Amino acid sequence: MLKLFGGGGPDHPMANPKEAKRIIDALPAQELKALEELSQWHESVSAAQGFKPADRVQLLAQIDDAAQPRVRKLAREYFAAKRPSRYQENLMWTQLHEYWRQAGQAWARTLDALLQAGKGGDPKTLPVLAVRNLRSLAQQIKWQHMRYGPIDPSVWGVVNKTYAVAEERGAAEIRVALGAGGETTAKLEFLRIATFSTSSPDGLLPLEIELIEKLIAELSGGFSLSKEAARDLIFWTDLLRPMAPQRAIKAMPDSPSLRCFGPGSAMAVLQGHIQKTQASNAVPTALNLGGPYDVEVVLDVMQHLALYWDMEPPERLHARHPVKSRLTIAHGFQGTLESLGAGGGLDFDKKQSAENWVVENVSAGGFGAMVPQMKSDWLRVGIMLAMQPDGGSNWVVGIVRRVNRVTKDEARVGIETVSRAPTVAKFSLGALGEHTGLLLPAAVLGSGEVSIALPTAVYARGTNLEANFDGKNHVYMPIGGADKGEDYEMLRFREMVREA
Repeated sequence: MLKLFGGGGPDHPMANPKEAKRIIDALPAQELKALEELSQWHESVSAAQGFKPADRVQLLAQIDDAAQPRVRKLAREYFAAKRPSRYQENLMWTQLHEYWRQAGQAWARTLDALLQAGKGGDPKTLPVLAVRNLRSLAQQIKWQHMRYGPIDPSVWGVVNKTYAVAEERGAAEIRVALGAGGETTAKLEFLRIATFSTSSPDGLLPLEIELIEKLIAELSGGFSLSKEAARDLIFWTDLLRPMAPQRAIKAMPDSPSLRCFGPGSAMAVLQGHIQKTQASNAVPTALNLGGPYDVEVVLDVMQHLALYWDMEPPERLHARHPVKSRLTIAHGFQGTLESLGAGGGLDFDKKQSAENWVVENVSAGGFGAMVPQMKSDWLRVGIMLAMQPDGGSNWVVGIVRRVNRVTKDEARVGIETVSRAPTVAKFSLGALGEHTGLLLPAAVLGSGEVSIALPTAVYARGTNLEANFDGKNHVYMPIGGADKGEDYEMLRFREMVREA
């Protein structure tokens, strides 16, 4: 790199404060391109020789602050009601994740250099470094969860070591101002990402993952952390290991680096928010989620948190049985219709949507399967599947409830069985016209109800559906809330049959 500013200072274009400001002011207006440049500046500033520790931290903070409004704008677009195209969504995810990856590496590199220089006890610099580093690493992990992993264990190694250093040097509870992000501490940032990880984000939709992060940030002031185990500290981690935190089910290691944590008083606050939301059908005004969200989605996410923060871990409704068999699947509402015969049936020699998965376990409620070769990024929580067991002729309809990428190309999925006897039918919605949908008798017999899946945004709440089968008129009266996917809405109905 050319030495633009002499005098023995660092050999870097941003070493001059005026030039650094000019570079940041001249960033492209397009957020993706601006974040790409800011990512590169993080890397170059953190690696350049000659910066004083405090000057490097100040410059990295300047870069980080310039990125924040762009990060927030891209995130709003990513989760907008009118979803971006898959191509645009992939671009946004890639750049957001890359920005936080580069930021995390820059802060970690700078913290390491500070410690090696013997200046880790700086009462101003160390808290800023620890907080910024933990915030960046938390965002990196969150965006990895948006694609259901794989979660890089080395990132958790840096998270744990960063907090260990902050705690050891007395900087864990020193408050740091982050502009629009308000004041925070290394302890709060550590508890937020640790609690996020233990709240089962792999069973949530991307918007729900975003919401649990926001709810955790709102409630984190009540979280508890200790070096000693206690009954209400239901999670643990080891600061000297590159591990994600775990629920304290078995005996924990006897180690001075053990840290136990739990929701503490935040659980009671969360339960209060749930009760207020149910009573008023509105998000409590005391919750600052950074924008408006559908009340049903917020309530679902709060109940999800309450379930995983409970003293007793969630239990499976049905026993699992290990098996090894192949499963042919088609995905999406339209793919499911085609597999069941709508539009002429599904030709597996021509349809790229058909894939072969390996079933690893079964239960009365569903399947656990391995996806040996992910062909695209369509796989996510909430996707509808049509599934045909190897050697069988029947089709089963299910919904993906959990995704965990174990490598870049492989994933383990949990699938809820919705119906073992699905049927394509045309349903009349009265004045709203007629639409092709799926009649889904309950997978568990004796429930006395059926589900019906229709294309998204065609059903009006409270509307009866009608369909004709074998000379009889079937009337379906709604009895339950909707289970929504990207391209379908599934509701529960009571069935009444009368002669046509």
